[in-house]
Order: sequence, then C-alpha cells, then structure tokens
Amino acid sequence: MAIILITGATGFIGRNLTEYLLKNSNHRLVAAVRDTATACLPAAVKLEQIEDITKKADWSTTLNGIDIVIHLAARAHFTSDNSSGPSSELYRVNVKSTLNLARQAVEAGVKRFIVLSSIGVNGNSTTTPFTETDPPNPIEPYAASKLAAEQGLQQLSATSEMELTIIRPPLVYGPNAPGNFARLIYWVNMGIPLPFGSIQNKRSLIAVENLINLITICIDHPGAANQLFVVCDGDDLSTTELLNHIANSLNIRSRLLPVPPKLLVMGLKLLGKGGHARQLCCSLQIDHSKAQDLLGWTPPVTVGEGLAVAVKPIMGPGTKVH
Repeated sequence: MAIILITGATGFIGRNLTEYLLKNSNHRLVAAVRDTATACLPAAVKLEQIEDITKKADWSTTLNGIDIVIHLAARAHFTSDNSSGPSSELYRVNVKSTLNLARQAVEAGVKRFIVLSSIGVNGNSTTTPFTETDPPNPIEPYAASKLAAEQGLQQLSATSEMELTIIRPPLVYGPNAPGNFARLIYWVNMGIPLPFGSIQNKRSLIAVENLINLITICIDHPGAANQLFVVCDGDDLSTTELLNHIANSLNIRSRLLPVPPKLLVMGLKLLGKGGHARQLCCSLQIDHSKAQDLLGWTPPVTVGEGLAVAVKPIMGPGTKVH
C-alpha cells in the first residue's frame, strides 16, 4: 500500500483515476484541490487545499508521508486577458509550478513522481509512428511547456533519489471527455452532414480506461522507474473511421460527405482553422511497444469498447439521439 498524492484530481483524467484506484487498489489517496468545499470527490479521498499551484505554493504539509505523486494538473489553454502572453502563462503553470512541487517532493522523501505530459512533445504529425527515442519537436506552446517541465524533472531526478516516470498520451477520450472529442460526438449526434468522408489518415488515441490502467501499473512497477512512455490504444483510426465508430456507438447513421482532403484543408485554412485541418487530416501515430515490453502492459479496452462507453452520457435516459 502506498500513500498517493494526486494533483488535478477533479479533472477528467483525475476523477477517473481516483475512482479506479479506490475500487481496484488499497492505496490511500490524497487530492490537492483549490477548494475542499467544492471538490466533490469520494469521501475516502483525503483533501488538501492548495488554493493556487501556479504561485510558489508551500506543499510541505501536503507532502508529509506521501510515497507517490501523480501530477495531472496542467494548463492547456490561456485567456486573452493575460498580458504576459500564452507562452509565459503556460511556462508559469506547467513548468515553474511543476518543478516547485517536484523539488518539495524530493525534500519530503517522495519515492516516485509520475507526470502526465503530451505526445505533442514529439510533434503534431507523423510519417512513421512516434517512439520514446525520437528527438523532441514540440510545435505548440503547450507542448513546448511540457517538454521544459520534463527536462527540469529529469535534471531533478538525476540528482536525487526520487524516481521519475513520464507518460505522453495522445488525445484521451471517454465519458464526458472535454475538448475536441466532445465536439466530434456533438457533431455526429446532431446528424449534420460532415465533409470528412474521404480522410485516409491514421491517428492514435487512448481511452481514459487504458491510460489510468497504465498509470496504476506505473505506481509500483520497478520497470517504470526513470522511464518515458508514449502510449495509445494500439488501434489507429482515420478521422473517417473514428466518426463512423462514434455513429455506430450512438446507433445512428453516419452522415459523412466524401470531400477531397486537399479541398477540405484549403477551406479550413481560409477560415483560419489550420490547426483543425492538421488534427482532422494529418496522421499522428504512436508505437507503444516499450510499455508493453518493459511493463507487460496491454491496453485492457479496445477502441470499439472505449467509444461505446464514451458515448453513454449521450445515450442516457431522457437524451434524444437524432
């Protein structure tokens, strides 16, 4: 049994991880939250209030007795009223606050620090699947901040006894997932014809169930010490295939128009949506064989199973499906 501190426990991945660990382990869980009164986590989770991790927070009391830190908290977006700019804001949150926590974790005698990074550190498109040995090539400010955090953590781990595990996932999907995946479900469920019927890319995804299963293994597996893992479901899909899978899971007919990808990309760029064009049309594949070989990890959920679970909130009682 380990005593585990989870940051970002009230987020999409954090909630799923917390619930999974409570049901499937005897670990004692501590969650760092902004407000203990509104955290809405299970009673078995001990809550520690850290009002603002972006400042030079004092973690000494929270880290007392902690064996493992699972650091999920991060800033993926920024607001336009931030005068310092997006890169500075992301660096402050994702790098400085992460290293502040890690330094205090070393001082507190934490044994292992598990951090969730991003496959964006490798890049945002592939011609061959990404691996852990590829040179970093972050394109977006968020990915650049994640790489800086990784490098700082690696330097800190190299000069201390605290073990480090870095996990780089692609898009994480599941029930009530935020962001782009939620938008895809919304578009398909609305029954609106979409111009994505001829996209022949390949993209790696990961179901939240698979990600938390891997994180759980990394808590105490000796092979996870001081390692980096790029991870995915292992069954890559084109955008067209993904949308068809979502439609099948919703029990509705897929309405995809066979618009040529080059024309689609041109149209999206003219609309100022070049980033969306890349995500929808380019390939991003991951080779997750290192986690399989070193940890004996096999994703327990298939893409079909994961997507079926992911759309359940849409299929719930009282929800009209078009």
